[in-house]
Amino acid sequence: MAAYSKDELREAFQLLCGTMRENNAIDSGSYASYHVKRGLRNSDGTGVMAGLTKICSVDGYYVRDGERVPQPGRLYYRGIDMTDLIAGARAEGRFGYEEVAWLLLFGSLPTKANLAMFQDVLAGCRELPPSFLEDVIMKVPSPDIMNKMARSVLSLYTYDDRADDASLENVLRQSVQLIARLPAIMAYSYQVKRRAYDKASMVLHPIQPEQATAEIILSTIRSDQAFTAEEAALLDICLILHAEHGGGNNSTFATRVLTSSGTDTYAALAAGIGSLKGPKHGGANIKVAEMLQYMIDGIDDITNEGQVADFLVKLLRRQAGDGSGLIYGMGHAVYTLSDPRAEALKQYARDFAERSDRAAQFRLLETVERLTPDLFAKIRGDRKEMCANVDLYSGLLYEMLGIPQDLFTPIFALARAAGWCAHRLEELQTGGRIMRPAYKSVAGKQAYRALAER
Repeated sequence: MAAYSKDELREAFQLLCGTMRENNAIDSGSYASYHVKRGLRNSDGTGVMAGLTKICSVDGYYVRDGERVPQPGRLYYRGIDMTDLIAGARAEGRFGYEEVAWLLLFGSLPTKANLAMFQDVLAGCRELPPSFLEDVIMKVPSPDIMNKMARSVLSLYTYDDRADDASLENVLRQSVQLIARLPAIMAYSYQVKRRAYDKASMVLHPIQPEQATAEIILSTIRSDQAFTAEEAALLDICLILHAEHGGGNNSTFATRVLTSSGTDTYAALAAGIGSLKGPKHGGANIKVAEMLQYMIDGIDDITNEGQVADFLVKLLRRQAGDGSGLIYGMGHAVYTLSDPRAEALKQYARDFAERSDRAAQFRLLETVERLTPDLFAKIRGDRKEMCANVDLYSGLLYEMLGIPQDLFTPIFALARAAGWCAHRLEELQTGGRIMRPAYKSVAGKQAYRALAER
């Protein structure tokens, strides 16, 4: 045997892919015949009930006489309206993400003493293990920060003397350490990526443990470490909005599935990061930014509603953009009339945009939000309620904060770590059984034939 060249390998894989496609096709009608709930969705689009949780409630509709009735969206963390958590922190002029992390992990609002202690604990956990930056992050740069974050989280297993101890006390310790360390892992991975792939300067600032999570992010990704109080407060709001979204979202479910198998905390959290990277999940905020640029480049006058509508039709017909047929940032599995996270981000993005050079882009997104439901119904023939989701405005707000696209989804991930860890702890305490859904085999039986007879 002789090893294939690169060109021969490319041709071989094209051939193999054709064979794979031929032998793995399943008639779409078979799913209905066997009552398979694709995507773990019921026929009305609701999620299959897979468990119980006290951590979060996502409300976008109610059921009356067996029918879904749309209602304004609400998001509750441990029974507390997410918007009240933001308003409370802003009214007192303090950061709220750390308070939300406590709430999600422990189930109640912290007292002033609780919060001060938790902030001190986080500060004591911020530093990465000795040589971790040099040996894990710098030696093997990645063009994608999400993949680097997942690899780094898995590598932390090696530095933990009790990595496989699944007691609640130990998993809580691991969870708090991960929440504390992910900002540094993200920032350093980004700086190393800049040097290795963008041929730009790499600036590795030491972590200032006493800073809040939002401040650490801004001070470590900027070469001059400078940021305003308003910028840090806005980023803190983004972290609160992204901290949790129920047990059924893809990344949290992935974390709970791995947890049910008995695996370690680092493997479970890496799975959450891998899920969130997907463009149908957390990666959608980058797709919105790309879509916005397609529109700016492809529309003569972005203030002309007719021209914007024409371009949206092209997107839906796969004639423009990335060819997916999607209008990113629109629609949600649960929310119908509104996504409370999008409503909050829209408010702050509007105020910020009007004081910057991004006002026209903000108004373009507003037009997209207003026009898409009717155009979707017209082109796709689907009259379901459709609202903007959190991704429509988050990317623009990040850009106005000077955050590069490379970090849009990683910031989502480090914020969501609080929710993932809370769900891992809940699954360990209340789950008890490995998750094992069924797949119906539709393969026909065939006899084995000797190699010479095939």
